[in-house]
Amino acid sequence: MKYYDKLIFECSKEGRCGYSLPKNAFPAAGELPQALRRQAPLALPQVSEPDVVRHYTNLSQMNFGVDTGFYPLGSCTMKYNPKINEEMAALQGFAGLHPLMPARLTEGACKVYEEMDKALAAITGMYKFTFAPCAGAHGELTGLMLMRQYHINRGDLKRTKVIVPDSAHGTNPASAAVCGLEVVEVKSLENGRIDVEALKPLLTDEVAGIMMTNPNTLGLFETEIGTIASLVHAAGGLLYYDGANMNPLMGVVRPGDMGFDIMHLNLHKTFSTPHGGGGPGSGPVGVAQKLVDCLPAIRVSAFHGNFGVILRAYAYILALGQEHLRKVGEYAVLSANYIKESLKDVYKLPIEGVCKHEFVFDGLVNDGAHGDVPGATTLDVAKRLLDYGFHAPTIYFPLLFHQALMIEPTETESKETIDAFIAVMRKIAAEAAEDPNILHEAPHNTPISRPDETTAARNPILKYQEN
Repeated sequence: MKYYDKLIFECSKEGRCGYSLPKNAFPAAGELPQALRRQAPLALPQVSEPDVVRHYTNLSQMNFGVDTGFYPLGSCTMKYNPKINEEMAALQGFAGLHPLMPARLTEGACKVYEEMDKALAAITGMYKFTFAPCAGAHGELTGLMLMRQYHINRGDLKRTKVIVPDSAHGTNPASAAVCGLEVVEVKSLENGRIDVEALKPLLTDEVAGIMMTNPNTLGLFETEIGTIASLVHAAGGLLYYDGANMNPLMGVVRPGDMGFDIMHLNLHKTFSTPHGGGGPGSGPVGVAQKLVDCLPAIRVSAFHGNFGVILRAYAYILALGQEHLRKVGEYAVLSANYIKESLKDVYKLPIEGVCKHEFVFDGLVNDGAHGDVPGATTLDVAKRLLDYGFHAPTIYFPLLFHQALMIEPTETESKETIDAFIAVMRKIAAEAAEDPNILHEAPHNTPISRPDETTAARNPILKYQEN
């Protein structure tokens, strides 16, 4: 182990310290009352300033990020975002705002909200947006609350069921359950799209609506969306659009034109905010004109949502304009289909045809299994990718396929990067066929290999010392 791989507490030596601030020149001001002061010294490591800097710099270099490598994470749209949008969000006139400031001092921010409302309405075909929700799932919950309120306003109180496809994002049924709605699943056909015939008997007078994303989680466009919209509306229900997969549609087709009544967008995925690590996020909800009166008058979040994320999205939209916003979708679709066609001879492609921004393989064509030697799994492929400097795609989702490997290259990656990824994926397929143990033991070059991820998530160790 290198010296700087040690934990900061392990480097601690009595008497070492970094920079100390001068003593308070005004001792009577701001001092804590004696009763509130700490009785025992704070258990901090005693290290020099260079040791602290090197420790945290070293930790940061152990992490994988979109600024250091390719991140083909399906459905999560881990794309590179222009740094100019970060600079706009950091402008003091915006970054220094507080939501309780007088209205005369926040006119610029209010203008951003107003212009973003118009821009997103034009892009999506919705009539009006609320920017209060702070994430996609928060947007889903808000949208479903709007759906319930719409039916309550009409006196139709028995509509307490929501139809969700079996290929849906996991947040869809979770959000419906949190909202107090009963989830009814509709099955998919072998082509990965909603079974319209299976949908028809589900459309009772108890159905509040259906939640869909289009393209769906397999990256496939729901070609029967017009029929589905007509059936749901005829039954008195509403259509909810999960905007997580909006990337390939921007400037090409609008959810409002497909017949959707409510939708949320993930500004932190589609419209330029660094994504991952739990935030920040923004999940604005748009509605058709008939639902405008249901938009939340009472806040669903603190104040007005995550303004910095909204500001980044505004800069992104202004920089691209209508023509180049369309190219985002076109390049995302091109990249995904290029990878799919380049690898389908060595990875199982369960559904043939043109995909949108992402697609799903179902494990390896030849996993190397023979005799007592187990074959290489999707997890093995994902772990081996780390050895070659690529982040793994989403694995084992959607649940329709046992060895699902979900790849989304995004529109921001160059052909050279994509070709390098394809070459590594082919190399891993060859390794699996010849000696799957190489994959079973991967990764070989990372700071840690295969942690118990379930235990780490449920029982994380967050401190160095027991007490």
